[in-house]
Amino acid sequence: MSSAKTLNVVLVHGGFVDASGWESVYGILKKDGYRVSVVQNPTSSLAEDVAATRRVLAALDGPAILVGHSYGGAVITEAGNDPKVVGLVYVAAFAPDKGESVASLIKDPPPGAPVPPILPPQQGYLLLDKARFASSFAADVDADKAAFMAASQLPWGVDALTGPISEPAWKRKPSWYLVATEDKMIPPAAQRLMSKRAGATVVEHSGSHAIYVSQPQAVTALIERAAEGVRAAA
Repeated sequence: MSSAKTLNVVLVHGGFVDASGWESVYGILKKDGYRVSVVQNPTSSLAEDVAATRRVLAALDGPAILVGHSYGGAVITEAGNDPKVVGLVYVAAFAPDKGESVASLIKDPPPGAPVPPILPPQQGYLLLDKARFASSFAADVDADKAAFMAASQLPWGVDALTGPISEPAWKRKPSWYLVATEDKMIPPAAQRLMSKRAGATVVEHSGSHAIYVSQPQAVTALIERAAEGVRAAA
């Protein structure tokens, strides 16, 4: 077993879904010998989700790579300032700069960009239109599984959407980014812009926003590449 596998890998989910979407990625990483933890975000506010991630980090023995999907990218951008974090992996994710939030990043979509089917907030929480969930979020996921994901959505707090970043960890720590080229939630052009700004090592794969569900091998390959990169730099 290489020393890279002594690293902890911490998986952080995004909005509208829970941590179970990481199951296949988790399984591959475990089979390959990595120590893996999965954060179950309340997705009620950015501060609470960062706190949930930091609780997982606090329980770990040794350094960790944080992996964030979608809104989970904002969470790892803030939580990644924890001294145990040695690398960041963004999977079709937001990578905000200081003072930015997910809300500010999606405020002015470019002409022609797909608009996620987010319903009006109810008691401070957001959901996606179930009828359009699959086509927008999980177009390359098995139809039955995508339907279940739509039916079992985790409400996403408006306070999570609007929470600003105090200091982006990617300014001080190495990062990697997977661009999902068929994403209908975060435009690929926006993903490329954020990854370039962060100075990330970038790979691109044809896949939907739920590429971590539909193509766990591609996502795992980037995480393991990041682990090797961290080991080589140590």
